[in-house]
Amino acid sequence: MPDRSSYYLTTAIAYPNNKPGLHTLYEVIGADVIARWHRMKGDATRFLTGTDEHSVNIAQRAQELGRDTREFVDEMVDLFREAEDGLLISPDRFIRTTDPDHRRASQEMVRRAYANGDVYLGKYEGWYCPNEGFKAPSDLHETADGMRCPNHPNIDLQWLTERNWFFRLSAYRDRLLAHYEAHPDWVQPEYRKNEMLAFLRQGLEDISISRETFHWGIPFPIRDDGSPATLEDGSPDPAAGVIYVWFDALINYITGAGFPDDPVAFAKWWPADLHVIGKDINRFHTIIWPAMLMSAGIEPPKKVWVHGWLLAAGGDRMSKSRGNMLDPGDVVAAFGADGARYVALREVAFDKDTEVSWDSFVRRYNADLANDFGNLVNRTVTMASRYLGGVRPAARSAEASELATTWGVTLPAYARSLEGCLLHDALASLWGFVGDANRLVEAEQPWALAKAANGGDEAAAARLRDVLGDLVEACRLIGLAAAPYLPSIAPRVLEQLGYSYPYATDGNGGPALLEELEWGRHAGVPGSLGTAAPLFPRLETEAAAAAPAGSPS
Repeated sequence: MPDRSSYYLTTAIAYPNNKPGLHTLYEVIGADVIARWHRMKGDATRFLTGTDEHSVNIAQRAQELGRDTREFVDEMVDLFREAEDGLLISPDRFIRTTDPDHRRASQEMVRRAYANGDVYLGKYEGWYCPNEGFKAPSDLHETADGMRCPNHPNIDLQWLTERNWFFRLSAYRDRLLAHYEAHPDWVQPEYRKNEMLAFLRQGLEDISISRETFHWGIPFPIRDDGSPATLEDGSPDPAAGVIYVWFDALINYITGAGFPDDPVAFAKWWPADLHVIGKDINRFHTIIWPAMLMSAGIEPPKKVWVHGWLLAAGGDRMSKSRGNMLDPGDVVAAFGADGARYVALREVAFDKDTEVSWDSFVRRYNADLANDFGNLVNRTVTMASRYLGGVRPAARSAEASELATTWGVTLPAYARSLEGCLLHDALASLWGFVGDANRLVEAEQPWALAKAANGGDEAAAARLRDVLGDLVEACRLIGLAAAPYLPSIAPRVLEQLGYSYPYATDGNGGPALLEELEWGRHAGVPGSLGTAAPLFPRLETEAAAAAPAGSPS
C-alpha cells in the first residue's frame, strides 16, 4: 500500500497569562475540524497547537503574585489544556515554548541566521508592548493615557533602550515579494494577502531578536564575538540575554515538525500545509517568519489562513479585561462540546470579523441542531422503527432518489468550502441538505404512507420503505460529514441508524471518508435500527438573561 499523503497544520500559540476565552480558542476549534477532516479522509495528519510562554507580561504577572514564573505558567497552561479538552480538541502535539526541543530549535535558528550574515549587534530604542514586542510609532495610538498598542489598549507600553541583536529583515523584501508572486494563494483570504503586499512595498526595517535585560526566555546562544554563549560548566551565559519572544514563538512550527532533532520527521511534515492565525499577527507570519526560514535555508509554509475576530455587541473586540468575553466552560455547559463547536463555527465567519452574542448562539443551536438535524434523526429512526419493525431500510439507487441527486451537489460544495477554510460556508452547504431531507418528510408524509400500507396498499408500502431508506441514508451521510465538527455526536447518530462508527475519537483509523460519503455505500448491508434518543435537547430560553454573568448579550 502506498504511503498516505501527509498534512501538517498549526494554530498560533496563545499567551497563557490568564484563563482563555472562546475568542482565544476559536481558531483552535476551526483547526481541529480541518485536522479531523484530513484524518478521516485518510491523510497522515499532524495537528500542532500550544502556548507561547516567554512574554514579558507572564513574568510580570507571576512577579505581581509573588509566584515562581514556571510554576505560574504551568498553572495557566493547565487552564488552556482543560478548556481545549472540554471542546474535544485533538492535537497530535500541544507544544510549549518552554519545551527542551523548542529551546534547541530556537537556538539553532539564531545560529543559522548568524552564519548567513543576517544577525548583527545594534541598539534599539522605542516603545515595547509586553504582549507583542517592539512597535513602530505608526503602529501605535496616542491617547490621553499615553501611547497604546491597538491590539492591547489596556496594557502600559514601556520605552526601552537596549543593545540588541538584530535580524536583517530589510534584506528579504525582494525575495518575499518574489515568493508572493510565485505563490499567489499562499496567504488567504486575498484581501489579507494584499494588506501584506502593501506593507512589503513600503520597505522593511530590521527587527530586534534579543532582550539583554530580561531573563525569562530562551538563552541567546551567541556572544558579541560570535562564540557560543555558554559557561565552562555548559550552562548558558546570562550576560548574553534571551531570544526575543516573537522570534522564539514563530519557531514552534518547525519544532513541532521535528527540527532540528529528527530530520526524517522534518522531511515528512515540513513545509507545513497550513498555518491558521488571527489577523493581528498576520505580519509576523507572512513577512517575518518566511524571512527567518529563508535565512535558515528552510522552505516557507504552503499556506497561511488569516481569520478575523469574534466581536461583542457593538463591534467591540472580546477580551477578559473588557468583561465581554464568552467563557468556553459556560458555552460547553450550555450547548455541549459538539454544540459549542458548531455554533462558534457556524455563527462566526472564518474569513472576517463577526459580531456574536449568547442569544445568537442559542438561536443557532435551537434552529440548526435541536430543530433541524436532531429532529430529523429522531423522527427518521422513530418512524422506521415503528413502521418497519426496526429493520433498517435500504436507500434507493442514486439514479432513483431526489435526495441522492441533491447530495451529489452538496458533498462537493461542502468539501470545497472546508478545504478552502470557509468552515461556516461548509456548514451552510451541509445544513441546506438537512433542510432538503426535512422537506422530503413533509412532502412524503411517511405516517400517511404507513396508514395506507396497513390498509393493504402495496404501492404505499413500497414507497414507505423507499422514503425511509432515503432518510436513513441522508442521516448517515450528514452524521459522517459533520463528524469533524460534531465528533462525539457523530457516533451516536450512526448508532441510532444501526451502523458502527469506524473512526477513533480523533478521527483516525477508519476507511477513507469520501468513499463512506458515497450515496448508498452500505445499501446492501442488512441491519437493525438502534433506539431513538434526543441528540440536542432544545434550550428553553433565548433571552439574554439566560447567559452567564459577564457574557455579551
